[in-house]
Amino acid sequence: MNSELGITVDGNHNASEAGVQTTQNHGQGPVRPQQGKRAFLGAICGHIFEWYDYAIYGFLAVYIGANFFDSGDPAVNVISAFAVFALAFFIRPIGGIIFGPLADKIGRKTTLLLVLTMMSGATMLMGLLPTTASIGVMAPVVLILLRLVQGLSAGGELGTINTFIAEYSSKGRRGSATSLIAAASIVGLLLGAFVANGMSWALGTEAMTEWGWRVPFLLAGPLGLLAVYIRMKLEESPDFKALKAENGTSKSPLKETLRHPKQLFLVFSAVTLLGSSIYLVMTYSTTYLTAVVGFDWGPTFGYVVLAGAIAIVLAPISGYIGDKFTRRKNYLILTSVLVALAMVWFFFAAPAATPSTLLAPWIALSIAFGLLLGNPLAMMSELLPVRLRSTGSAIGYNVAMAVFGGSAPFIASSLIAWTRDPSSPVWYFLFTALVSAGGLMLIRDGDLLGKDH
Repeated sequence: MNSELGITVDGNHNASEAGVQTTQNHGQGPVRPQQGKRAFLGAICGHIFEWYDYAIYGFLAVYIGANFFDSGDPAVNVISAFAVFALAFFIRPIGGIIFGPLADKIGRKTTLLLVLTMMSGATMLMGLLPTTASIGVMAPVVLILLRLVQGLSAGGELGTINTFIAEYSSKGRRGSATSLIAAASIVGLLLGAFVANGMSWALGTEAMTEWGWRVPFLLAGPLGLLAVYIRMKLEESPDFKALKAENGTSKSPLKETLRHPKQLFLVFSAVTLLGSSIYLVMTYSTTYLTAVVGFDWGPTFGYVVLAGAIAIVLAPISGYIGDKFTRRKNYLILTSVLVALAMVWFFFAAPAATPSTLLAPWIALSIAFGLLLGNPLAMMSELLPVRLRSTGSAIGYNVAMAVFGGSAPFIASSLIAWTRDPSSPVWYFLFTALVSAGGLMLIRDGDLLGKDH
């Protein structure tokens, strides 16, 4: 099937403990271990800052709602803020359509630099934005525009960096390598959680609402400069350099990718539950535990940190285990079932819970989430050949994030407002688990067009 796509996939990779490629047989000469590790670590560091920029909006939704959507009803304010949060996800597929083909034509490194610059700039400008009390309706309008720029940037980031890391990974270690992208995402989210929730605890609601909410956004300026500097030191992935040397790049990656709708659907399915669960565990849980369950900031912050720490530890372990499975999809189906069961326990225990009684369901959900986290990105890269990998990843991943990821907090909040049942979001998250498991069951060995580089 690879020949049908006009691609020759050949590689001779020696496995290393870190899952980072140390040799390459693409006519480009060997990739030195130090070079591979430097590229790997540099890309991961930039990804951490990218996720910090993108996620702090969710952690500060309560304050953003009060400053930009002051309706007089706190619940409506939060729902409005989360609607803008979700809007960025609906623009992400457009970012994927723009930057995915760009990465398949001009390279992964240049695209990673471009999207990071856009993200950091938009985030910092949010911190400088006057509120509705100062400039009226223009405040939410400009906020929405900046959030859309963030969405375009995020639409080009994940597919490109996953492709970059997958193409540096050793043969048979793609799960181990790409799982660290997922772990880096959680590190970025935790960094945002520490800054936003830590400031909320230190300053209190009044000061945070008045001015403190700006600080986490303004930090994107210096963090962005550091991340851009790191990414400027990266070297292009060896697989793409080889493809370029052979004149094997696609002249129209988007058009060519759209000829393979099954691959796009399978990528979509592989990451659907990942999208909904990451925003449940790491973002929406902050609002849910405080505004719905009634926890104070202290326990809520502790819950988020605990979940993130568990996920960071388990994601690489999960990636390693997935590499050992004959068929990665079987491991993903198993972990999807575990996440679904843990979600049921958590949501039905939450309404009458205290921080101590909800701890066991939360730990179970965090463990299941961490075990899931390590393999969807590897599955995504294995479904696509080198010449179309960034484009296919960007489209499939971002459509899933738009439909089931970024919309999760908005839909969950709306379900509670509509049903008056604090457990009602569970049905939405179970549906996303069903979509993922059902799609994964359709994957056949012949669909893995990029499994062996």
